[in-house]
Amino acid sequence: MDDDELIPHLFRTEYRKIVSVLCKHFGFAQIEIAEDIASETFLTATQSWGIEGLPKNPTAWLYNVAKNKAKNFLQRKTIFDKKIAPAIRNADDAEPMADVDLSPQNINDSQLAMMFAVCHPALPQEAQIGLQLRILCGFGIEEIATAFLSNKETINKRLFRAKEKLREEKISIELPAETDIDNRLEPVLRTIYLLFNEGYYSTSKDKILRRELCFEAMRLCTMLVENKATNKPQVNALLSLMCFHASRFDARLNEQGEIILYEEQDTTLWNTDLISKGAYFLHNAASGKVLSKYHLEAGIAYWNTQKEDTKEKWENILQFYNRLLQIEYSPVAALNRTYALAKANSKEDAIIEAEKLQLTENHFYFTLLGELYTGKDNIKAKRHFTQAITLAKTQADKQAILKKMDKLS
Repeated sequence: MDDDELIPHLFRTEYRKIVSVLCKHFGFAQIEIAEDIASETFLTATQSWGIEGLPKNPTAWLYNVAKNKAKNFLQRKTIFDKKIAPAIRNADDAEPMADVDLSPQNINDSQLAMMFAVCHPALPQEAQIGLQLRILCGFGIEEIATAFLSNKETINKRLFRAKEKLREEKISIELPAETDIDNRLEPVLRTIYLLFNEGYYSTSKDKILRRELCFEAMRLCTMLVENKATNKPQVNALLSLMCFHASRFDARLNEQGEIILYEEQDTTLWNTDLISKGAYFLHNAASGKVLSKYHLEAGIAYWNTQKEDTKEKWENILQFYNRLLQIEYSPVAALNRTYALAKANSKEDAIIEAEKLQLTENHFYFTLLGELYTGKDNIKAKRHFTQAITLAKTQADKQAILKKMDKLS
């Protein structure tokens, strides 16, 4: 890796670790202090390394500077008296700041604790994801704004309100007791799931697929799998689902960055290693009595990695959708089910089911109807595709629909 690329890379991987450890030590009351110390550490690195050259161990250098900055910060009497001393006096078990622990184990524990803290149900869903991106993924405000199709001012306000809520609720930064983990795990998994989806089905005008968001979601889920207390069946199911989806990244876009439809993908580009990992985690998810939506979606994703277009494949996918809709109905899942129904049974059956949904504000709805009518009633198919283009929000979606319309002629 070039020297110019090293600091941005380390910022992405180490900023979150430093912030998590300092936040766990300070508490949410001083979250801005933790973020400032981490940011100043990287500013110092930029200045020092540019003059003196790279240290032998850049990561250890960063940790040492962060520790020293934390100590120095607390030695400034006015800040100590106004912000830190009251918090220390009210915390019987507070550790002295001189003992900031940046060991691998504490870094990992701190990140897990932060994950549960920022996914507290007291926070709105968008705030949970925003804090995950900022604190645990090291994303800048501008990057978060891009992910949410928003602007920096809005994101800054949202994160400020979220931090204030964490303070008001006096939410502690700790891994829940083992008996409480199952109750607190769902919002954590939901946030990771939404983070992955934000990357996989990106609504950004510039990118159809935002791999960095997907891989950050997979990293967070991997942390849960690697911790004995959080290594639950539903966690393995979610990681399995993401592995299966990620296995087709390289086949999903062409050289121009345009979407390649599933049935047209070059299957030789599918990542067999990720498919194998997905199967491994899906096998692990089979233990216990829990059947979550992540299990069923992972089952669907598994069959979508099977290259042969067989009736068995689509019958299995259809059954998974049937069960998924029973435990957690969603219009999108119902719409996707109709495609599986067309493949497993017939287009006629699928058209009947699809038209019952009446998702008239959804471009995917009209796109699917256009596909189902193609070859049966091309005039209707064209009308549905035209409506889909009108509703589509991104140029990539419009281009994909136009390709389908071209086949009509």
